[in-house]
Amino acid sequence: MNLLLIAATVLEMSSGGIDLKVDADRTQIDPGRSVFLTVTMKTPKDVKASVPDLRDRVRGFSLAEDFAGKPVKNADGSLVETVNWKLVPEPCADVYKIAPFAVTASPKLLSTAADEGSLSFVAGPVYFEAPPARETVTGDMEADPQKDLPPLSWKLVGWCALALFAVAAVVAAAWFLLRYLARRIKEHRMSPIERAWVELDRLLKKGLPGRGRYKDFYVELTMVVRRYVQRKYGIRAPHMTTEEFFEEIGSRGMRSEELRRFLESADLVKFAGVQATPEMADDATESARGYLKKEGCVQS
Repeated sequence: MNLLLIAATVLEMSSGGIDLKVDADRTQIDPGRSVFLTVTMKTPKDVKASVPDLRDRVRGFSLAEDFAGKPVKNADGSLVETVNWKLVPEPCADVYKIAPFAVTASPKLLSTAADEGSLSFVAGPVYFEAPPARETVTGDMEADPQKDLPPLSWKLVGWCALALFAVAAVVAAAWFLLRYLARRIKEHRMSPIERAWVELDRLLKKGLPGRGRYKDFYVELTMVVRRYVQRKYGIRAPHMTTEEFFEEIGSRGMRSEELRRFLESADLVKFAGVQATPEMADDATESARGYLKKEGCVQS
């Protein structure tokens, strides 16, 4: 495994020839950033096992996405499997951890029924460090009101100028807020395809690839397409994994190989640690544009 986002091993154990390892990109929680986990399990050739599912074992997190890597078979017959998890911290949670979870395994050739499950074991728990406490705000009042009006002075002029500046700042903030709300209302009234084009144009103006933020760019780019699918077809695409999404559209007879290639290549950058390049970002953008153009032609 060679994921660039991994920084620390939070759990590593072996039992019955099975090696289990859990890596995280951070050990201290930041409420504003997701935690990315990679679970790696190596099993001998004569053992059948599956990577544990952590959906019901996380505490203090909500599960955003998961992405399974391609299994790798070694020369000795052992099998290495990986699953990547994206966990979103819940604000002010009492604890952030992965509760103990079971690893179920058994020999591929069972001699007796009693042998079944003999290789299973329990791993964990894994605890994460809570966010640091915020500093306590202290201090006295900054202004001491006086009953009498002060005499005219440069200090008074400065205070008046500061007050005018504050009023101007409030008016400007109100103007920008009203402008933002008007834009949001206008977008809400747009058709799904029009809104997708607006969101794509807004994303490209951020210039994330030019600042080296390829992973953020791919996450937002795929969300533009997923939100379009949700608004147009009523599929909760932003909340599904890629496989769940294609199972859903497949059940509705909405197959699109172009869309599959786009989302699967984006998953490699988002979860599998593939280092993107400006050319790859341009290709991903063109793929998203091509899909939206095709959808626009279908609607028209």
